[in-house]
Amino acid sequence: MKIKFFLTLSICSVLVLTGQTEAELANSTVFKKDIEGHIYFLASDELKGRQTGTHELDIAAAYLANNLRKYGVKPAGKDGSFYQNVPLEKVSAPNAITLKINDQNFDNFLAMSVKNFTYEGDAVFLGFGSEEDFKNNDVEGKLVIVKAGTEEGSNMREKYRAGRKKKSLALENGAVGLVELTDADEKMWSRYAHYFNEGKTGLKKEKEEAKFVHVWMMDKELNGATKLSESKTLRSSLSIDGIETKEISSRNVVGYLEGKDPKLKDEYIIYSAHYDHVGIGTPNAENDSIYNGARDNAVGTVTVLSVAENLSKYPTKRSSLFILFTGEEKGLLGSKYYVENPVIPLEKMVYCFNSDNAGYNDTSKITIFGLNRTTAAHHIIEGASEFGLTAIDDPAPEQNLFDRSDNVNFAAKGIPSPTYSMGFNAFDDEINKYYHQVTDNPDNVDYDYLEKFFKSYVLSSRLIANDPKTPFWTEGDKYYEAGVELYKEQEAETSVLD
Repeated sequence: MKIKFFLTLSICSVLVLTGQTEAELANSTVFKKDIEGHIYFLASDELKGRQTGTHELDIAAAYLANNLRKYGVKPAGKDGSFYQNVPLEKVSAPNAITLKINDQNFDNFLAMSVKNFTYEGDAVFLGFGSEEDFKNNDVEGKLVIVKAGTEEGSNMREKYRAGRKKKSLALENGAVGLVELTDADEKMWSRYAHYFNEGKTGLKKEKEEAKFVHVWMMDKELNGATKLSESKTLRSSLSIDGIETKEISSRNVVGYLEGKDPKLKDEYIIYSAHYDHVGIGTPNAENDSIYNGARDNAVGTVTVLSVAENLSKYPTKRSSLFILFTGEEKGLLGSKYYVENPVIPLEKMVYCFNSDNAGYNDTSKITIFGLNRTTAAHHIIEGASEFGLTAIDDPAPEQNLFDRSDNVNFAAKGIPSPTYSMGFNAFDDEINKYYHQVTDNPDNVDYDYLEKFFKSYVLSSRLIANDPKTPFWTEGDKYYEAGVELYKEQEAETSVLD
C-alpha cells in the first residue's frame, strides 16, 4: 500500500509541475524577504562600499558563490571553484605633470593614461587629430598635441569618447604620447580631475600600451592651441613622476546550469551583473562616507541570484551561465577580461541578459537599454506585463547607457546583450540623488516594487531560454555583423540566424 501511495503522490507532483505556467514558475521562487536579506547584506556598512581589490569585495564574492552553491548551480571557475581571477594593477596618482612647449610652461592636467615618463624632443600639432591629420603627418617618436573633441563641437563626454580614437591613432602611428587641449568650465574640469587625477585600478596593461602616455591639458579659450597652430617648429619636454604600481587580484564569480533540451542545451544564456561599487569617500553632512551601492548594483547582483535559484529548481531548455563581475566601476574590467578569457566558448553564448542600475523614478516601469535591439524584446515586454509593469527602451539616449555597462563588452563580440534596469523616465534629480552617492542605502529602496521587478526578470529569462527560436540582433543594429561573424560556424540547424 505504501508503494502505491508514494507512486500516486509522485505522479500527482509531476502533473502539478508540468501544469504550471512559466509565470507561475517565476512567481514561485521570488520573495520580498529574500530580496531584502541579500541587498541588506551586500549593501551593508560592513562591506564598505565593495571597492574593487578590497577584502570586503572578496567577502561579497564568497557570499555570492555560496548562494549559487546552495541553489545547486555548478562551479564554472578554475579547479572546480566559482571564481575567475582577474589580474589587476593599482596605479597611484602622479606627484607632478609638467609640460613645456617651445618657451611656454603648462601645469593644469588630467592624467588620462600615464606612467613615470620623461621626454624631450619634437612635438606635432594636428588640429583635432582626425585620421586624415595622422595620415598626412609623421608622428613616429614624437609627442602629438591635438584639440579635444571634433570640429562640430562636443561636451566633455563626447570629447572623452573622441579621445579614445585619437589615442588609438597615436599608438598605431608610433607617437610617444598624446596631449589634448580643452576649454572646460571649472565645475566640469574639477569633476573629471577628481576621477582621473587620483589613483586607478585597471587590467594589467599590454607592454606596448604601457610605453604611451595620454593627458588632457586645460587651455582657456584655446589660446594655446591657436599659438601652436601658428608655430612651424615645436620643441617639447614632458615629465610625469611619482607613480607607483602594485599588482592586485580580484574575482569574477561564475557558475552554470545545463539545459534540459538535447539540442538547445548547447546554447547558453548569460545572466550577469557587477557586484562591485565605489567604496569610501568624503563624509557628507551626516558624516556618512560609505557608498553602499544598494541600487548600483546590489539590486542587479541579487537579480542574477534570483534567476539562478529559479532555474536551478525549474531548468530551461537552454543552458545558463551566471557571471557576477568585478571592477565595473573601474572601467568594465571584469567583463572586459572575461570576454577575452571565457570559461565557455563565446560562440555558445546566444544572449547576455545583464542587470545594472542607477536608480528609479517610476515604479510602474522597467527600463531596458537595448530593448528593441534584439529579437527577444517581446519576451521582456511580456515578462514585465505579467507582473503589472511596462517595459520601455532607453529614455535617456544622451547618457549612452547601453555602452556604459558590462553588456557592451559582450555586444562588441556579437552577443545580443541588453541591460535590464529599474524604471526611470529621465536621468533627473531623483536618479542623481542616489547614483554614486552615500545615500544609496538598502533602507530607502522600494522592496514591493523590487519583488515585481525580480519576478519580471525571471519570467523574461524563462521565456527567452525556452523559445525554440534563438534570439539575435535586429537587422541593421551596429553589432549585427559582429554577431554574424561570431556565429558563422554554427551548424545550420542550430544557427542563431535561423
